[in-house]
Amino acid sequence: MAEVATSASSSASCSATPDQLLVVVDPVARRLDGESVRIAKDVLRAGAAHTKVCLPDDPEEFARVLGRRGSRRPVVVGDDRALLRTVALLHRRRELAGCALSLVPVGSQLALARALGVPTGAVAAARAVLDGTEHRLDLLVDDSDGVVLGAVGIPPLPPVAARYGDARPGETRYGGTYGESGAADGRTAGTEPPARPWLRTCQSLVRTLAHPRPAARSAAAPAPGPARLRVEVDGVTLVDLDQPVQGVSLTPGAPGTAEVEVRPLSVGAAAAPLTARGRTVTVSGAHFRYRADAVESGPVGTRTWTVRESAWGLTLPAR
Repeated sequence: MAEVATSASSSASCSATPDQLLVVVDPVARRLDGESVRIAKDVLRAGAAHTKVCLPDDPEEFARVLGRRGSRRPVVVGDDRALLRTVALLHRRRELAGCALSLVPVGSQLALARALGVPTGAVAAARAVLDGTEHRLDLLVDDSDGVVLGAVGIPPLPPVAARYGDARPGETRYGGTYGESGAADGRTAGTEPPARPWLRTCQSLVRTLAHPRPAARSAAAPAPGPARLRVEVDGVTLVDLDQPVQGVSLTPGAPGTAEVEVRPLSVGAAAAPLTARGRTVTVSGAHFRYRADAVESGPVGTRTWTVRESAWGLTLPAR
């Protein structure tokens, strides 16, 4: 891991101050968009009196860097996956409530950052780190101590490229190479290798032998069938096992609550969604999979999510 520190003084205070920054650069961000990373570092160094930049190469180094942050305010340079990794780590250590996070979004998955209100331009996001204010946000915590910043979907949406915590052929889980649609071997997405037809042919053959493609699905292959689930919101049953459902979603609601929507299976006329708002949501029944933010989990027989109000802080542009 490479580390670069700049400071105006060697002393450290006991509590974090706005101009004491620990900038942790995700390796995927460095590979995909090194120019945005450089711009963000330059803006942060110019605007803060005490800045330390760390470039971890793997999850263990990432965790050690955060654990040694001391009085410095952590700034994550990376995409949604890097933010999720940071929040989950601090939650497991029970350090999330007292740690205001900042994010400079760089990478291929930025939908969550946008939804949270973080600017997606490197300069604007870095300026928000320096001049913004901390906003306290709710957190969904499940009964296995997992965390959710955005939404939960049951059943999960179709897999997306390079999803958080899941590796595709040609991609490692952290800081590795991407498959066909992303960056590969240090190249940015969309960049072609040197024109060597024989080399491309050999590489294609090796990929085919190492990762044979699954048999193509028939165009008439049926979609996943309806599920039979019991959904309880604050102890009140919203739908029971006798009512097949097409899907269930949990999204952030008013402070301290989650919005729950159940889409019953429609027969004939379209069935209106069932909605509720509450602090605790339990889903049980046949084993099901779900997607929380960008992470697919399961199968599980039951799962309970609880809203923890104002559980974490994120620096956002001043309003």
